[in-house]
Amino acid sequence: MLKQVQNIFKPNYLGALRYASSHPNGYNFELNETQLEFQSVARKFAREEIVPVAGEYDKSGKYPWPIIKKAHALGLMNGHIPEHCGGLASSIFDGCLVAEELAYACTGIMTALEASGLGQTPVIIAGNKEQQKKYLGRLIEEPLVAAYCVTEPVAGSDVNGVKTRAEKKGNEWILNGQKMWITNGGVANWYFVLARTNPDPKAPAANAFTGFIVDGDSPGLTPGRKEINMGQRASDTRGITFEDVRIPAENVLIGEGAGFKVAMGTFDKTRPPVAAGACGLAQRCLDEASKYATERKAFGTSIGNHQAVAFMLADMAIAVETTRLAWMKSAWDVDNGKRNSYSAAIAKCYGADIANKCASDAVQIFGGNGFNSDYPVEKLMRDAKIYQIYEGTSQIQRIIISREVLGRAKTL
Repeated sequence: MLKQVQNIFKPNYLGALRYASSHPNGYNFELNETQLEFQSVARKFAREEIVPVAGEYDKSGKYPWPIIKKAHALGLMNGHIPEHCGGLASSIFDGCLVAEELAYACTGIMTALEASGLGQTPVIIAGNKEQQKKYLGRLIEEPLVAAYCVTEPVAGSDVNGVKTRAEKKGNEWILNGQKMWITNGGVANWYFVLARTNPDPKAPAANAFTGFIVDGDSPGLTPGRKEINMGQRASDTRGITFEDVRIPAENVLIGEGAGFKVAMGTFDKTRPPVAAGACGLAQRCLDEASKYATERKAFGTSIGNHQAVAFMLADMAIAVETTRLAWMKSAWDVDNGKRNSYSAAIAKCYGADIANKCASDAVQIFGGNGFNSDYPVEKLMRDAKIYQIYEGTSQIQRIIISREVLGRAKTL
């Protein structure tokens, strides 16, 4: 099945970018045939395989291994892995199409899948061929997942506050420290880990940190308990403790002191899929609310016929469509070789806020039923909140955006 999917998608890695280039008027708002088929496969999988079991995973908090294995067999994960490792080397845009469809079904399960992509990205953008073949290749061969290991108990948005340290001894590095809120933390086969390697506490972030690939079965690496979160409970989130973990020198990405650049460069490629996930959740909110509005009656007619509800639905539709355009622009930018930190921050920030607004409005339209776990919008509202927090809070995105705006103002 995977080979079949690869044959379908392989000719169009650059997706909309190549298709748009054939249109002399510039922007093109139509997916090509390959992308439509890609989207259709993801949509069918999400609606048939994830939607029916999403509630069970939310209640149990179990990691969705059966879903992971099916998605792996279909080629719906690991899409960005290079061809020489057996992957499709697909575009960020195409990956976002899948992310939106999976998030529509369950953002917790989508995050479990997407977090593996987050862990892979430092190796994709900064790993040498040997590192890529060893660590990315195994993800193609088996349904395994990776994790991105940067956040710490006292260092989230402030990456420069990372305390985990690695000290070089001979041909090895010795890693000590603690990470927190690591998605796929208890199930990852390997981790990307950011650690301070410059002993000077005043060293600038640009050369104070080093990025490492750390095997999940390394002696001294201990995952903590699974965190019980407000939403996205199918995602496995844990703290990780490193006690004298030995890392071979060949597992350093690029070189000593390059870790901060690798860690931050990753977000330009992974924030568009997060925004796409937020869009998928918002679309689900709109679909659930509009369907309910046609069925629920009040004052002798469907509540959707009341302007108060109809305008809420209209505002949700506006928000979903503009969120989709925002992630598409940020994905198009990076696929086109443009620096997309600005557009990715806008897409991620806006998408996160819209997901929360649409979820809140969907609960309102459902009324008392929306506050009850027997109806889907209660879960959607809980799941939405984390979009304003992970992969850079909405406040951090606004810092990125405002700095760009002010920088441009100086050139006017």
